[in-house]
Amino acid sequence: MIFHSNDNIPLYFELRGSGPPLLLIAGLASDSRSWLSVVDALAESYTLIMPDNRGVGRSCQECPTSVELMADDCHALVRHLGLEKVSLLGHSLGGMIAISYACRYPGSLDKLILAATSPRNSPRNNLLFSDLASACSADRDRAAWFRSIFTWIFTEQFFEDRQVVDGAVRYLLEDPWPQSPQAFRRQIEAIAAWDGTAELAGITAPTCVIAGDRDLLFPLEYSARLTRQIPGASLKVIDGGAHSIHTERPDEFVRSVREFMAETAFPSV
Repeated sequence: MIFHSNDNIPLYFELRGSGPPLLLIAGLASDSRSWLSVVDALAESYTLIMPDNRGVGRSCQECPTSVELMADDCHALVRHLGLEKVSLLGHSLGGMIAISYACRYPGSLDKLILAATSPRNSPRNNLLFSDLASACSADRDRAAWFRSIFTWIFTEQFFEDRQVVDGAVRYLLEDPWPQSPQAFRRQIEAIAAWDGTAELAGITAPTCVIAGDRDLLFPLEYSARLTRQIPGASLKVIDGGAHSIHTERPDEFVRSVREFMAETAFPSV
């Protein structure tokens, strides 16, 4: 389905399941399909709202991009659906967008779940992402490019089965809605330009931070610090989880989400 943002950008979203509304915000270069490993299980308990962020998937890719604009997009979607409040689950860049949403639209937020994220990107990650964008624009071997990203987001165990690795690469190479190199660069620049650290103390929604203890991009210490900076936030650590926690550890991830969501009652949809 398509809706239009505040600046009239066409954006794609899907709805799944029934129950309290839970908006899933994907990470860098990822769209709503990035939740496939957990969507069936979560849809048993929640109405899942899954947008493609601007700049990726079936949403407009050739448009201005910032973390704040993507937070505004999420709020525009909530209004489009006629909802007063939703809970947010954001992964990586999606977590940054969720933080921005929590600070900009506290009245429309029920609960906040931040997975494998940080209130600002590190200089190392900014350099890494910029190099990835340059390699993407250089028309290099795309399969090798995807495998290089895998080394940062998956555990060593992921690479033990070459058929799994090759299958994941093939899935991405055959993507009918690939992200353009220019759109990838704009998302990276949006991450580098954003710093939500000063706003964390003002977050009032109940918050859970989910982290994998093997995350290379946003190490566990980042999540522990984020938990301390948000008033009343709790931390759930998934043993053996890397950056793409929900993909490699879907059962533990879903359990962590459900446990947190069950702690207080929800408004009805």
